[in-house]
Amino acid sequence: MNTAILSDSLLILVLGWGGIFVVMIIIYLVSMALMKLFPADKDN
Repeated sequence: MNTAILSDSLLILVLGWGGIFVVMIIIYLVSMALMKLFPADKDN
């Protein structure tokens, strides 16, 4: 087993999962900002 290939694949794995979580956090923050900027009507 080649440890260089294993370490490279683990780096790609960490970068991939990190990117997924960064995108999820950005989407969450944008949705919170939009809810603050455009609140729902209270007279329903």
